[in-house]
Amino acid sequence: MLSTFLSHQRKSFWRSRNRGSSIAGQIVLGFFMLYFFAIAVGVGFGMSHFLPKIFPNKEVISSFNGIILYYFAFDFIMRLQFQELPTLSIIPYLHLKIQKSKIINFLNVKALFSAFNIWPFFIFLPFCFIKISGEYGALVTMMYIVSIFSIMIFNNYLVLYIKRKSITNTLYTFLGLVVIAAFAALEYYKVISIMAGSDFVFRAIAEHPLYGFAFTVAAVAVFFFNSNFLRKNLYVEELSTRQEKKGSTDYAFLNRFGKVGELAALELKLILRHKRPRSSVILGFFFLFYGFIFYKEKAINSDAFGQMMFGAIFMTGISIIIYGQFMFAWQSAHFDGLLANKINFKDFIRAKFLLFTIGCTIITLLASFYGFLSPKLLLLHLAAYLYNIGFGTVVVLYLATLNYKRLDITKAASFNYQGTGATQWLLMFPYALTPILIYVPFGILHKPYWGLVAVSIFGLAMLLLRGFWVNYIAKRFEKQRYKIAEGFRE
Repeated sequence: MLSTFLSHQRKSFWRSRNRGSSIAGQIVLGFFMLYFFAIAVGVGFGMSHFLPKIFPNKEVISSFNGIILYYFAFDFIMRLQFQELPTLSIIPYLHLKIQKSKIINFLNVKALFSAFNIWPFFIFLPFCFIKISGEYGALVTMMYIVSIFSIMIFNNYLVLYIKRKSITNTLYTFLGLVVIAAFAALEYYKVISIMAGSDFVFRAIAEHPLYGFAFTVAAVAVFFFNSNFLRKNLYVEELSTRQEKKGSTDYAFLNRFGKVGELAALELKLILRHKRPRSSVILGFFFLFYGFIFYKEKAINSDAFGQMMFGAIFMTGISIIIYGQFMFAWQSAHFDGLLANKINFKDFIRAKFLLFTIGCTIITLLASFYGFLSPKLLLLHLAAYLYNIGFGTVVVLYLATLNYKRLDITKAASFNYQGTGATQWLLMFPYALTPILIYVPFGILHKPYWGLVAVSIFGLAMLLLRGFWVNYIAKRFEKQRYKIAEGFRE
């Protein structure tokens, strides 16, 4: 069955109308993966030289012990952002004489083929063989490797479990982000130290190697939790949605925008009435806690806005990034109807800009509580806000014209991970790198506030040119609309 599933997925890929863009995206991502693998190898073999320089007052093995759990804490956060659920269109198989366990095993095995599961071996194993084996011997070295492998498996399946649970209930995502934010805040205010805790744990493993199997037990437990959840939710009924009550059909604050406001109101109803877009928007509010990760006291005191720029762009523009990455695909079910109706494409694009601006404004106002950490962060957020509504919205809507992946918003159960593709990955590079590149020259010249001014002026200039960008994107959308519609029909 494993070979059969792989054969079906391979045929599905090559027979897809979007295989050209998918191959191009995979090639681009492949280059980035090779680049990061090369860095991981360099870090792994050079760690015995780097650690004494980074932590001059610590023993090299103590430093190594301290970064293991710290790395996997960061790995967990990155997996929540970027690790995709292993997918298989299960409906065609459910009526056949195929054991559910075989489908579940395929999904579990496929989940292991992730770059996140390869990097730890390149980063940690060289040091284990070079230093740990010489200091503690073969048994302790083996238990270090078993522990690292077990934590990696634990993170892998825990993230998949959380993502699958959050599809059916956003509360799980909220609780997960609250826990992450709590640990980040405790680390930030030096109440706890992850590095000290990690050092303590692995010193205990060095003294009592069998303790390392505690991580193995945890990994096996979360694997069975994940498998059990799949077994209980492997039904067509799980893909159905319950009947929802109708709410208000009029949003007075959008009336003054005329036809643009009417189109924006229709999309707002789409968001509120369907679980997947509603969950995407709600999720954006939980990312406000990420500031505790990005905003370090040392960076704030030294005006190192370049280090904090990504965090500010990410938080204030999260509504644009999360909802905008699937732009136009939200309407994929009725896209042909939009094309058949008498809708002005410029008004259609203006409505998208309007919703993005409203969402970004609300998130930025909510993020103002970081001003209690330092008023400087309010200036950083203002620059990020202008950049997001000026340039970020343009990037998202332009890339949306390249997205031909269908998205079924009526499906809110497991495996509903449609619509993702290379466009979503490529989105982050121009979005995140542009403000940093603008700021870097001023940072080098030790003019941090002038750097914020430059980012703000760039965003404001793009905002003033919004009329031009509306016309440009509307023309491109008109040119691409039949390709987009064809992709949405798959």
